[in-house]
Amino acid sequence: MSRPPAPAPIDDIGAWLQTFLQPGALIELSALAVCVALSWGVARGLKHAFNPDAERSIWFGHRGIDGVLFPLLLLVLAYAARALTALWAPPAVWRVAVPALLALVVIRIGVKVMEVAFRGAAWLRPVERTVSWLAWLAAVAWITGLLPVVLAELDQITWKLGGTTMSVRTLIEGVLSAGAVLIVALWISSAIEARLLQDASGESLSLRKAASNATRALLLFVGLMLALSAVGIDLTALSVLGGAIGVGIGFGLQKLAANYVSGFVILTERSLRIGDMVRLDTFEGVVADIKARYTVIRSVGGRESIVPNELLLTQRVENLSLSDPKVWQSTVVGVAYGSDVELVQRLLVQAALEQPRVLRDPAPLAALSAFGADGLEFTLGYWIADPENGQLGLRSAINLRILALFREHEVEIPYPQRVLHVRPTEGGAGAAMPVLAAAPQAPGH
Repeated sequence: MSRPPAPAPIDDIGAWLQTFLQPGALIELSALAVCVALSWGVARGLKHAFNPDAERSIWFGHRGIDGVLFPLLLLVLAYAARALTALWAPPAVWRVAVPALLALVVIRIGVKVMEVAFRGAAWLRPVERTVSWLAWLAAVAWITGLLPVVLAELDQITWKLGGTTMSVRTLIEGVLSAGAVLIVALWISSAIEARLLQDASGESLSLRKAASNATRALLLFVGLMLALSAVGIDLTALSVLGGAIGVGIGFGLQKLAANYVSGFVILTERSLRIGDMVRLDTFEGVVADIKARYTVIRSVGGRESIVPNELLLTQRVENLSLSDPKVWQSTVVGVAYGSDVELVQRLLVQAALEQPRVLRDPAPLAALSAFGADGLEFTLGYWIADPENGQLGLRSAINLRILALFREHEVEIPYPQRVLHVRPTEGGAGAAMPVLAAAPQAPGH
């Protein structure tokens, strides 16, 4: 089998550089400057007109020129200007500018889409650098004329994969096609997610989040199938792979699959919603986000707990804000046996009512809950409607007010008392005598 003829070698760099000294090069540079000014003005004007979210804007970015729109407009205008200037002089500047602009567009699309789709991922920065280096290397190879030579050589390295003949060039083109399709799928899913989650809150936020996750997964699956088909892989051969994946999910990946299924169940049935105050075991906080695999719960102290979604369906979870935001709290205090019981109850209720966060309906209740070893034990119960603002500070404020009211009305808080039985020594007379021992009191008592 005869090899196809190789493309022409690299152009004469010296002759090409001589074209930059011709008057036509000044025309091209002037046209390029006009294209840059027009692209910058249009991108800036549209950014002020639409005022997009800088964190999620793929088209405009943070400053208007670091998004996709600016280099894309510049590339379109450059192609138009090249066609016009070719009427007066052979292209020289455009041979450098067009590949560089095309590489810039590829870099901006890949980087901005991944920044929005995988915001905060640790691997994002190395992938961005890799995409940038590959795009610039391809642009340099295109400018110097090396790209056709390299592609022709890579096309000669072939092997058989089943009934399909593959080459290194086909493999590279397939990987690039798959990457392009997945980037487009991520771009579309990010736009749909931004549209669905815009101005959403409460119950609709959870439902829209579920729709967004399902749309992203469907688009990525369809994009992957299209990319594999573009490479030339027979999709019917994936049935065996699909069966193997099913077996793997059934055995080794059952927990992971259970978490994903549980995430969609939670989002669709809305048993937990973003913003709910929940308690799981000893951890209490607000549901900050519900992902497909896990849920983020943020406590009032600022700590975040990553909870697998399966636990939220299989374990007992207290939702403090699903049907009624009111939460009951209590504090226990002991007084001496000789204290005025009605006065103690009145002072306890007064201490609770002096706090503005304590609800008046239902009203606080002070009850004699137990006859303790050292005194009478009273339980003060009260209701609050904002548990997300913390509970320890309110209980502390009520306890401090109880202590101040007891001192003001001379209600005694007893110290622990114990009875010790003293046994007689050998040869001594008399029975064991009980001795009352009390804890030492503070000075002034």
